[in-house]
Amino acid sequence: MPNMESQDSTVSRGEEIKVLANEAFKAHKYSQAIDLYTQAIELNGKNAVYWANRALAHTKLEEYGSAIQDASKAIEIDPKYSKGYYRRGAAFLAMGKFKEALKDFQQVKKICPNDPDATKKLKECEKAVMKLKFEEAIAAPESERRLVADSIDFRSIDVEQQYSGARIEGDSATLDFVKKMMDDFKNQKCLHKRYAFQIVLQTREMLQALPSLVDINIPDGKHFTVCGDVHGQFYDLLNIFELNGLPSEENPYLFNGDFVDRGSFSVEVILTLFAFKCMCPSAIYLARGNHESKSMNKIYGFEGEVRSKLSETFVELFAEVFCCLPLAHVINDKVFVVHGGLFSVDGVKLSDIRAIDRFSEPPEEAWHYLMSVARMLPLGDLFDTLGPLGDLFDTLGLMLNCYGVIHNLSMEEVLASGMGNKGAFMRFEAPELKPNIVTFSAVPHPDVKPMAYANNFLRMFS
Repeated sequence: MPNMESQDSTVSRGEEIKVLANEAFKAHKYSQAIDLYTQAIELNGKNAVYWANRALAHTKLEEYGSAIQDASKAIEIDPKYSKGYYRRGAAFLAMGKFKEALKDFQQVKKICPNDPDATKKLKECEKAVMKLKFEEAIAAPESERRLVADSIDFRSIDVEQQYSGARIEGDSATLDFVKKMMDDFKNQKCLHKRYAFQIVLQTREMLQALPSLVDINIPDGKHFTVCGDVHGQFYDLLNIFELNGLPSEENPYLFNGDFVDRGSFSVEVILTLFAFKCMCPSAIYLARGNHESKSMNKIYGFEGEVRSKLSETFVELFAEVFCCLPLAHVINDKVFVVHGGLFSVDGVKLSDIRAIDRFSEPPEEAWHYLMSVARMLPLGDLFDTLGPLGDLFDTLGLMLNCYGVIHNLSMEEVLASGMGNKGAFMRFEAPELKPNIVTFSAVPHPDVKPMAYANNFLRMFS
């Protein structure tokens, strides 16, 4: 009898924690919700609902690999639990894996034949798979494909006399050009395609020459700023520059991936960041995030925005340039900066990252451990498999706590969703490199809603 009472108490406690987790989820505190669902699972790991709910929270943080694992566990526990298939299908869909998503929504339809929502999503998945098969059928073999970048001569593009926007005089962008371009963007004016091509092509050339892991040296007495996800929030990017100064050799930045998608000013963001890179390569460093990929851009809005504001050619060109972005950075042999946190496999060394041939769309297994949510982590004994890299911060706990703060205040969840909370960036001072976190509130922008260019699939699951 005592064992039965203890078991009942454990199950009851699990339900209480699930209620708290649901409340955190409703408040958009997805990391907190995941922690609470995990506690509930530890008390009662045979409850499919806990696994499916945690899968949904992972999906909200774009941790799709974890979402698929949790949803699969829910299905394993209860093969007739429709939400397990639904949430795994939604995660597959968010990754652009339409064929896998289709199988899950077929199961949802089988379990719930009269559910109109399931019927609608199944039909949309069927359309997407049909389109995908058609595109695969007409696509040229990989060996025969020619890079778009190699076919563009921006110098041959004439600039109309009546064009009054920013102009590049000479071979490269200047600070005056970048300031004029940003001011034009602020007033919702477009950059001429000649200069857009020039900026993107020159940036590609610079990025191609970089290693997959870039070492950054900050001299004593100097500072360095690291920014997380911008996600198409151009007016908040301007606010960062207003608060912290424009990128320059004396005021360098690292933008740690996810420059585009979600927010509806992604073209303005990426051209601004690339223009600064062209103006002064040491003024700005750029890392690849999970949204610098074809599958994400197709779903979350960048592809549609580029097609609307520039042209179809730019869609392919940006995809090629994104494949050239470095994957990680190390600052003064002390701070490791990567978009997706640490690794899903043991024994990874910095030399392994340096050896990655990154010039392609990323394989899923690489995405899982290199890309997900902006994180900055110190090197040292905690991650000794990365190798000896200088002194660890005196207060390791402080650095890890700072990660928690920057994660919870990331522009990904806050600004790009239009919720009006705070964003944050980190400013490091050499030689100590102890992080100073600067927070700021979202600023007003033109009345163009986030996700204005996003795929219809995403709106269906919002």
